[in-house]
Amino acid sequence: MLNVYKHDANHKLIEVDLNTAEKGSWINCYTPTEEELIQIHQLTGIPVHSLQTVLDREERSHVELEDDYIFVVVNTPVCVEMDSYDALPLGIFLTNKYFVTVCLDKNAVISKFLNSTGYSFSTYKKTRFLFQILSSASSSFLYYLQRIYKQTGVIGARVRQSMENKEIFHMLELQKSLTYFNFALHANESVMERLMRLRTSSLASVSLLKVYEEDEDLLEDVIIENKQALEMVGVYSNILISMMDSYSSIISNSLAQIMKFLTSVTILLAVPTVLYSLFGANVPMPMEHSPWGFTILVISGIILTAVVTFVLWKKDML
Repeated sequence: MLNVYKHDANHKLIEVDLNTAEKGSWINCYTPTEEELIQIHQLTGIPVHSLQTVLDREERSHVELEDDYIFVVVNTPVCVEMDSYDALPLGIFLTNKYFVTVCLDKNAVISKFLNSTGYSFSTYKKTRFLFQILSSASSSFLYYLQRIYKQTGVIGARVRQSMENKEIFHMLELQKSLTYFNFALHANESVMERLMRLRTSSLASVSLLKVYEEDEDLLEDVIIENKQALEMVGVYSNILISMMDSYSSIISNSLAQIMKFLTSVTILLAVPTVLYSLFGANVPMPMEHSPWGFTILVISGIILTAVVTFVLWKKDML
């Protein structure tokens, strides 16, 4: 999907045709076809292979400085399933005339700007727009981390009521998501620090990255927010690991209690079985001719079983 946007004189975001795109336009593309990548190349001069780089899910966050454009890859969070999260690379290209974003799939971070939900931006202020996207990505990580924390509490409540392994598997999925987030946030931190250092660089391509004082403050805030997200990832990871260890111990202890109870029941059943088996042998036995023999045998089995039950109960095995 390929769309082109631009702010008009009234600062309203409008969609324009690709062929009539002017300086200051924002070209947004997700799940692109080969034809759409070629169209972007013809308009902006960005090589197709650079555009295709972002379509690799394993692409690491980085900054590339070329003669005609600056290429930034940043990781953004994505919800795969209810209890599973991942990070998706978002490619951002800054050229002399255009601001280009490319992603493998529809991106929630970009959707915030399209829906204008709390973000005041300008397509022609490319540097500030870049920093605002980084800020939105960090905020999204914080939002999903809060969701993970809440889901951890819900799963914890379920484990207290049910000892099924599926709750442990849910926590493993969340732990895996936190691992992805940790890797993505560290990579984003490197990108932000590189952008901060580019302020004083003498490279010609850096002229495309015009950093004003308010932009610098915004980038510093984004770096702080990213560090907060990293700290939260570390804390939540430790909590999840501790919870999984505790719940695994609880489940093992519950299983041991069940096995102890079943063992005691087996002993109780074995006591009368042994007694009755002896008197069931095809050999002369005491009381075999007595009319009260069967009754005495049954009562003896009950009494003996009661004695063994009392002993097991005193030893806390029942």
